[in-house]
Amino acid sequence: MPAVYLSAFIIAALAVLLVVSDKKEFSENENRYLASKPSFSLEAVKSGEYMDNWSDYLSDHFPFRDVFVGTKTGVLKAVGRKKINGVFLTRDGRFIEDYAEPENTQQISNILKKFSDKIKADTRLRLMLVPTAVYVYSDKIPRYAPVRNQMDTAHELYEMTGITPIDCSDKLMQSRFDGELYYRTDHHWTTLGAYVGYQVFCEEMGFEAVPLNEWDFKTVTEEFFGTLYSKVNDYSAVPDSITVYSHPDDELTVKYLDTGVVTDSLYNLEYIDKKDKYSLFLDNLHPLIEITNSSSADDRTLVLIKDSYANSIVAFLAHHYKKIYVFDTRYYKEGPAAFIKELGDDTDVVLLYNMNTLDTDLGIRGIY
Repeated sequence: MPAVYLSAFIIAALAVLLVVSDKKEFSENENRYLASKPSFSLEAVKSGEYMDNWSDYLSDHFPFRDVFVGTKTGVLKAVGRKKINGVFLTRDGRFIEDYAEPENTQQISNILKKFSDKIKADTRLRLMLVPTAVYVYSDKIPRYAPVRNQMDTAHELYEMTGITPIDCSDKLMQSRFDGELYYRTDHHWTTLGAYVGYQVFCEEMGFEAVPLNEWDFKTVTEEFFGTLYSKVNDYSAVPDSITVYSHPDDELTVKYLDTGVVTDSLYNLEYIDKKDKYSLFLDNLHPLIEITNSSSADDRTLVLIKDSYANSIVAFLAHHYKKIYVFDTRYYKEGPAAFIKELGDDTDVVLLYNMNTLDTDLGIRGIY
């Protein structure tokens, strides 16, 4: 009977805490906005949306949520679970996100073809679909895990759209033993992985890649816990380090056109003191960024339409272009096609997306 009283007391205490505790709008650990308190309406009740929203709200604001999730992860690991919340846990301590069966390949292909038809006549257009760790480190996930080959989908899109590819998948596979190409706790490639992608970019676009030893580099943090850590909440995880690169000859002017901020660096190191440290690349999220390299020997212009994977490759690309316009079409609402046509013939246009989020990326739907 005392156990019953204790359980009832704990439940009551948690309920009180849920009511009286301060509600956060944003979770630093998960790097996302939390569900807000649902608004009542008869339509929402009839559709079931009202109760679904309450379920999300209670889950997001449950007292000591991170502690409970971390405890659950510890128990699951103890009983031998190798996949938690869509993330594989490898023997060498990596978190590798699974690749879900894509559902929107035909729709994405149609969108890309429409964009190509609008701007291809005046530009050099390329499509760069980057595989994630589940492809490059496929030997590290459980042997019989049913994971679809990401590059099968990528090659379908290359063929269906007719856009010339920048396919860095083979080069990443060849370089997989040369260093960490992907963060162990995050879904992005590292700056070393981005450098490998840059080498293939240069081969396709007619540049000579600058050897890695000619770049200045600095490890700016060794305490990075990324998005996959937040999905798993494994307190035994070893943090990643983040290294940034710059070329000593570059003279950069970086304009964030939404905020008006102008700087001479591609990195905002204030993010080092935050949970979302990857956002130090290009200062997190901006609809349009204009980058000028006044020391570039080439007058070519690049339009880069991208997801966050591209943020860490821009430092390498900026060395070769006088001007780069970086679009994040999740936030740039006007569509870049008209902007591109005004730039003239000597313009490179590259669409760069990672394969793991391409199928659900809202930005791909706004590229034209």
